[in-house]
Amino acid sequence: MSITSVLVLFSIVWFIVLFLHLQIKIKTQGDTGNVLKGTHASSPIDFSMKKRIINTTLISIPISALIIFIILSGIITLDMFDFYNLIEK
Repeated sequence: MSITSVLVLFSIVWFIVLFLHLQIKIKTQGDTGNVLKGTHASSPIDFSMKKRIINTTLISIPISALIIFIILSGIITLDMFDFYNLIEK
């Protein structure tokens, strides 16, 4: 597995975790009852993107490492997904 493959795999996992993490523990203006004029009730209060990026990175590293281990160890191979025998051996 080349370094490019590792970086692509990590970035895919990172963005998936980020989009899932953005949904968790959001306090909105509608939840607190303090809706400012000109904003929507679903606008977040005290949103910290830096904290979410750090948490996303800390969560993505072990997930990516596990996927890389599974691929390199041969637990899952490309031949397991060749249902129509299209890969020449």
